[in-house]
Amino acid sequence: MDFWETIEPKYKDIIKKYLIDKDEKVLYQGQKLSRKLIEHHIAPEEIVSLHKAIMMEGDNSSEQLLDSFDVLLEVMMAYGLAYREHQSLRTKQMALKNEIEVAASMQQTLLRTSIPQVKGAEIGAISVPARQMNGDYFHFVIDDDQNVGIAIADVIGKGIPAALSMSMIKYAMDSLPENQLRPGSILRSLNRVVESNVDPSMFITMCFGVFDQRKHTFCYSSAGHEPGFFYRADNKEFKELEGKGLLLGIDKNTEYREYQLELAPGDMVILLSDGVTECRTDEGFIEREDLTDLIRKYIDLPAQDIVTSVYKELERLQEFELRDDFTLIILKRDT
Repeated sequence: MDFWETIEPKYKDIIKKYLIDKDEKVLYQGQKLSRKLIEHHIAPEEIVSLHKAIMMEGDNSSEQLLDSFDVLLEVMMAYGLAYREHQSLRTKQMALKNEIEVAASMQQTLLRTSIPQVKGAEIGAISVPARQMNGDYFHFVIDDDQNVGIAIADVIGKGIPAALSMSMIKYAMDSLPENQLRPGSILRSLNRVVESNVDPSMFITMCFGVFDQRKHTFCYSSAGHEPGFFYRADNKEFKELEGKGLLLGIDKNTEYREYQLELAPGDMVILLSDGVTECRTDEGFIEREDLTDLIRKYIDLPAQDIVTSVYKELERLQEFELRDDFTLIILKRDT
């Protein structure tokens, strides 16, 4: 039974009760009915036609006909007020939507980064927001010695506040000296910025690593970020990256330990946000082993093709509906 089939008996009951005792409480029921009429797109002329059809049934006196107009008048007045509120809300929603679209476009411009060409290795990266605004962030920077810095961060939170925090991190990084990239010192500097400028209820996880193109080493530090993986080509095994550290913004005096890996031909460093490991299907969250199995499936492809293929597979598993921001970066040394 659709809404229109249920509205006639309700409206008829309101009229009947009002004609019996002229109780204003009954008129209030008509007011509430008006909102339901708008929600289901019932036009005013349809209400008038319904009222006319109901009053033509049976033998109603002229006085009853006149009294019934009290109900119709109350319903139509409430309908007009509710419609005006509805239109005002739609206008505000459209304005907010337009503002968010502009903000999302600005964020994409502000956080834009290009994947560098690396001698002896290749980098693949993909970052997809679950909503219009992205709470994940990744960035590449090259120092004077041609070492490649890779940053990945995630705000604990979503929406516009998270996006603003990411923009702040980006510009804080841009202000750091690029003559020498040291992961521990960079996280210390960013931690002080976050602790001083971000709301205490918001925290940021981050991992920053540096690939030395001459020594083929990857040195990194972590600020409570989702642990990535290190793939060793000689034994074809994945190992979870070490790395513990306090989230950015908790204690401005925090020190961040540095870890170092030596990359042999074919080795890979996989960095990611928790939106990758927390992909959820009908059977629950995927296991980290499921993710490494997916990477292994495409391991012979270039790094960019690997991250793109893994994303598409996980997107399909979630029926094309991301529940969290998704960022995946792979640094793969040439074979």
